[in-house]
Amino acid sequence: MLRRSPFTPARRGVLAGLGALALALLAGRLRAEETLDLNWGDLVPALGQGETYKRLSELGVVQHGEMSSPFEQETAAAVTREYDGKRVRLPGFVVPLDYDGTGTTAFLLVPFVGACIHVPPPPPNQIVFVTTQTPYELKDMFEPVIVTGMFGAAAAETQLADVGYSLSAERVEPYS
Repeated sequence: MLRRSPFTPARRGVLAGLGALALALLAGRLRAEETLDLNWGDLVPALGQGETYKRLSELGVVQHGEMSSPFEQETAAAVTREYDGKRVRLPGFVVPLDYDGTGTTAFLLVPFVGACIHVPPPPPNQIVFVTTQTPYELKDMFEPVIVTGMFGAAAAETQLADVGYSLSAERVEPYS
């Protein structure tokens, strides 16, 4: 025996409307959620008072122009899960991975100019894989940016370096 669905077209329309409303409320709640301003030291698991930056230098993070060895990356750098699923804002420099005439929609965000290109890559916990639906057009490869979006620990490999984090960008803008 064939049974009729209790969901008539009118009821389906109401349910779809309620579903859309729930999604809109959830999206609004997420947008209203506080945006955390992170710095690169926040991405290294807590090591105790004053130890984070000391540990960064031990992991091989170098400033531009202070190259130590030929293009080697620290492979065993731990990540933190403290910011998983949080809306964050993080400054850095863009290393484009997917670029066309309108801009880049996938790039590495790194803490210093030239990382992954001119100097050894930083450890994975100092590289963020960023994706954005709106292409970001670089004016200059050395311009700092600030990226806002949903953040999380996510191991990935790219042709340039291993990555410890990902960020789904809502906004990418020049850092000022």
